[in-house]
Amino acid sequence: MKTVTKQTTIPEKSIVANGFDRIDYSDTYRIVQPTSDSAEEIAGEIFNPPKWVNWLLYIRNSIVGTLGLKTKKEKREGQTAYFVLIEKSENEIVMGENDKHLDFRVSVFVDRANSFIYLTTIVRFNNFLGKVYFLPVKPFHKLIVKSCLKRQINKKCNAA
Repeated sequence: MKTVTKQTTIPEKSIVANGFDRIDYSDTYRIVQPTSDSAEEIAGEIFNPPKWVNWLLYIRNSIVGTLGLKTKKEKREGQTAYFVLIEKSENEIVMGENDKHLDFRVSVFVDRANSFIYLTTIVRFNNFLGKVYFLPVKPFHKLIVKSCLKRQINKKCNAA
């Protein structure tokens, strides 16, 4: 059975932490799925969230917009899945955002030799507000990541 598994470390060859001097939070989840798709194509599929995720983002944007934090209303030029493209290699795409309260990166890394797809998130808190903001976001983040990866597994299994 194909499942989403939590990893204890960021993939060794990942570029997700390039330019980050400090990581205050990170998580990595992995699925086993042979693919010939590029990391960018996979990211586009993974970050095409179900409607309930868009609803949560709408609520989040309504709240944080009043605090002067960035909100995501629609994709902008140079963005993949509502995030700004930071770096790209043959097997990985790194997206993210910098804000006054925290900076984050999210990576889709493809290890074709082992048929692994990794989804890694790293966060750096810039101030106390970043820690406070992330506290209620963290459980939703984990739920959303696992849900998006499960949808990726199911989509590819149903297409086969």
